[in-house]
Amino acid sequence: MKKVLVISGSPRKGGNSDLLCDEFIRGAKEAGNEVEKVTLAEKQVGFCRACYYCRSHGGECAIRDDMGAILNQMLLADVIVLASPVYFYSIDAQMKALIDRTVAKWLKIKDKEFYYIMTSAEDSADVMDCTLACFRGLAACLEGSREMGVIYGKGVYKKGEIEKKPAMREAYQMGAHV
Repeated sequence: MKKVLVISGSPRKGGNSDLLCDEFIRGAKEAGNEVEKVTLAEKQVGFCRACYYCRSHGGECAIRDDMGAILNQMLLADVIVLASPVYFYSIDAQMKALIDRTVAKWLKIKDKEFYYIMTSAEDSADVMDCTLACFRGLAACLEGSREMGVIYGKGVYKKGEIEKKPAMREAYQMGAHV
């Protein structure tokens, strides 16, 4: 059994990338894993101010919001799933804030398996290159990180359109094989 942390950057509850998260979770739970989901739209995560308070305070951030608890969840997880819709060929603001704020404990987040979930209105994986690069950039900075899978939810714009796409099955299967 692994501890799985799914971080949904979707600003829409039940949005396409959020639905893929839920399918991944369903598969992971059915396979016997312990799963937690963080929905960033429901959390207060401010942007990093580059004050480096965290460096002189044992990884504690000067900003008092939900990020401290999320960082602790990341530390305890064996598997981290990052999900974001593609906005102007990149990740959304909620996910970017989370990635930047990992600076407080980035040296302690080690040996994680990563899965990435992305959705876009366009039907081409090329539009997701920058989004994927952002996810991979975080993992590249975390010692011992391993990329385990990528889900491309292509050609979806309206809420729920992903339900008719192969990415739903892929998300479930990836979760089941964590």
